[in-house]
Parts: sequence; structure tokens; C-alpha cells
Amino acid sequence: MNPIAFSIFGIDIMWYGILISLGIVLGAAIAMVEAKRVGYDSDIISDMLLWTLPAAILGARLYYVLFEWSYFKQHPGEILAIRNGGLAIHGGIIGAFVVGYFFVKVKKLSFFKLADIAAPSLILGQAIGRWGNFMNREAHGGVASEQFISYFPKFIQEQMNIGGVFYHPTFLYESVWNFVVFIALFSFRKHKKNDGELIGLYLILYSIGRFFIEGLRTDSLMLGPLRIAQVVSLLLIALGLILILFLRWFKAKNKEQG
Repeated sequence: MNPIAFSIFGIDIMWYGILISLGIVLGAAIAMVEAKRVGYDSDIISDMLLWTLPAAILGARLYYVLFEWSYFKQHPGEILAIRNGGLAIHGGIIGAFVVGYFFVKVKKLSFFKLADIAAPSLILGQAIGRWGNFMNREAHGGVASEQFISYFPKFIQEQMNIGGVFYHPTFLYESVWNFVVFIALFSFRKHKKNDGELIGLYLILYSIGRFFIEGLRTDSLMLGPLRIAQVVSLLLIALGLILILFLRWFKAKNKEQG
């Protein structure tokens, strides 16, 4: 499949960008509906996106460039060339959360409530965005047997045939996992006991899948012998667990004192 969707005035429009944009639009639409459900004006989501989206894109790219610096220091002109791929979701999450924190402080809103609104939309955007990796033939795993790859649809078989060798479609594994997490978060959102539990659950569930799938990939960002995404995933699982337990402990303590 051609990674270029079409061209306008000589400028190639990549499927990678289109699919990421689609994920953002659908995620924003869902977040707006959810914002109304919990009593916020839906405009708060568009305002938040104006702050967090540029930060997420910048963070995702800088994170990727940082751990691939040995290449980019030799090719500085490619540092901002994101149309061909090279956005690390963990960097995007960090960038969005940091700027999002300042956004809620300025607007005097609840950080955890807004984070919970955003959580299902975030994982849905990730699920869709992984298909951009598919179009670029990146984020795949190691060599797969012809018998194994035959279980997948023909278009996936053809795209994962690179130079006559079949590779594991790890982009697909993660996309499917992320869709499952989206369903879980969307179903749980009305049953949470505290604001902040949904974003905590997002950190746990997404990171569990990412940890195992990352072990199959051949293009992991590395720090010495360690796969950075696996290390970060473990940290985020711990953070999510601590957050949920702390919120429930804090609520129980307040009830005792009240």
C-alpha cells in the first residue's frame, strides 16, 4: 500500500497523518459528549485541545528524537519531518499531561475529572493511530512464518511482506488491545468511585498491553540493553495502581473524619 494518500499542489498527504487526525477528531467528539454528561461545557474540550495537542505532538517527536539522537544528529533536517512517522506515544502523553495540568490550573477546573473525560478518547486515538504505522510499514515485529501470517486478512499479509519476508503485525496487536481498553474504560466510566480512577485504569491497562507487545517489536527505542517503552510501561502501571489506591484511601479517610 502506498503511504501517500494523495497530493495537493505537489505536497504529499500521508496516510499516517490522516489516520492520526482521524483518531484525534473521533476522540474529541467522544470527549465533548462525555464532558456534557458530567456537567462541563463541551467547549472546554476544544479549549483543552488547543493547549494539549501541540504539546503532545511536540513531546512525542522530541521523545523519539532524543532516543534516536545518534541518527538525528547526523540528519538534523529530519528532526521536524514527522509525516513519515516517528512519534512516540509516551512522549505525547507526558507533553499533554504537563500542559494539561497548567491548563486546568488556569481555568480552575478539576484535573482528575478532565483526565477521566479524556482517557477513553486518548486510547481510542491510539488504536486508530496505529494503523498509520501499518501504512508506513513500521512498528512491526520480528519475522513471522508464512503459515502464521496466513491467518490474517490478505491486505495485512501483503503489507507485512517486506522484501519477501513476513513480519509480525504488532501494530495490529496493539490496535486491537487499545480498542479493548477503550471499551473497558467507556464501560467503567459510570461506575468509578472517584475522579482520577479512569485515567489510572488507562495507565494500567494500556501499559500492560504495551509492555508485552513491545517485546515483539524490532524497532524499539533503546537505552543500553533496555527497551524504553517497557521500562516506562512498568512505571505507568505502578503509577496507575498507586493513584487508584490513594484516591480510595483518601476518600475512606475523609469519610472517617466526616
